Amino acid sequence: MMTSVPETIGAAASGTWKLGDLPVHRIGLGAMRLTQPGAAFTQGPSSDRGRSIAVLRRAIELGVNHIDTAAFYFSPLRSANELINSALAPYADDLVITTKVGPGRDPSGAWTWATPEQLRGQVEENLRQLGRDHLDVVNLRIARSHRSASVAEHFGALAELREAGLIRHLGMSHTTPDQLAEAQGIAPVVCVQNRYGIGSSPEDQALVRACGEQGIAFVPFFAIAGTGAEEGASGAESEEVRTVSRAHGATPAQVRLAWTLHQGPHVLAIPGTGNPDHLAENVAAGALGLTSDELALLAP
Repeated sequence: MMTSVPETIGAAASGTWKLGDLPVHRIGLGAMRLTQPGAAFTQGPSSDRGRSIAVLRRAIELGVNHIDTAAFYFSPLRSANELINSALAPYADDLVITTKVGPGRDPSGAWTWATPEQLRGQVEENLRQLGRDHLDVVNLRIARSHRSASVAEHFGALAELREAGLIRHLGMSHTTPDQLAEAQGIAPVVCVQNRYGIGSSPEDQALVRACGEQGIAFVPFFAIAGTGAEEGASGAESEEVRTVSRAHGATPAQVRLAWTLHQGPHVLAIPGTGNPDHLAENVAAGALGLTSDELALLAP
């Protein structure tokens, strides 16, 4: 029997996990797509400011209390952090805002990568834009070309800022098991943000399991977009995903989100959108239960 997923269901239906000592609902919101209606990190048109602010406020109404952002999420006319500040400050006590440092973009949009000494400036930039005196969670984002490099100096610099009270908790993004272990030897790691979704490799699956065994939140990005990455979902879906979506009266995006949440209670979701309808659908995916047969059908 086909069952539809109500779009007014709140984020609490997804369950709860903790980022360190900060409880969050397992469905959150990624801020990357708030700044541009199309592909991210281009010189294309900027988003409608009022619409983006409305999405943020609607997310809070739906119970979302985990927002993922970064100072380098900006378009020619929009800054994700400024939108969050304008829409939500003064912030609710239970709202957890996660950001990431390492990458940066100059005013032209060209990418740069911070040295350990420059990380404090990036942290302070996030503090200023968000209007906060500390950051809840800061992830060290690893460059694609540095995934075999030591993270000790960069993570050590963030650990010092944590000791100074500018950061409450630390995480890793786009990391490897070896880098994660190295970071944990320096300071506690509360979350790992890596690319992950239906079709991910056995190595990715192993890292998800390892995080669960250690009580570390695993927060996948591009769980909906898949290979589309910053460009967004292509619209081309496997027959397996379509079969499950038809069975539940759900969208393929909802099935993809539900699948990630079924990979363990420590797995969170931060789907990004600037569309209020997509926001409601994404949050509702937290209530979508998949059977063991369906999970087996969707398995990589």
